[in-house]
This record gives sequence, structure tokens and C-alpha cells, in this order.
Amino acid sequence: MMFPGRKAMNMERVYKTMRNTGAGCIALGVIIAVTGLTVGIISIVNGALLLKRKSEIEF
Repeated sequence: MMFPGRKAMNMERVYKTMRNTGAGCIALGVIIAVTGLTVGIISIVNGALLLKRKSEIEF
């Protein structure tokens, strides 16, 4: 025996779960993009500093 309101409740639960998952994925993507950009900038700056000071290196 099926209840008509039960299917609507399940669909609402699925919709809310999909909404929350989508929002979480977007937030995680933004965090990863910002972290990657920051690490890239730090790597470029460190490389530039190494090239600038290569005359100071003695072996």
C-alpha cells in the first residue's frame, strides 16, 4: 500500500540533499582554487628569489 504524501516527502528529502551537496561542492571548489592560486604565487616568488640570489651561492 502506497501513501501519496510519502513520495512527495522522499522527493523533498532528495532535493534538499542534492542542494546541500551541490553547495558543498561549490564551496570546496572555491577553497581548492584559492589554495592552488596561493601555492602557485608562493612558488613563483620563491623561484624569483632564488634566481636573484644565485650569484651569492658558493659550492
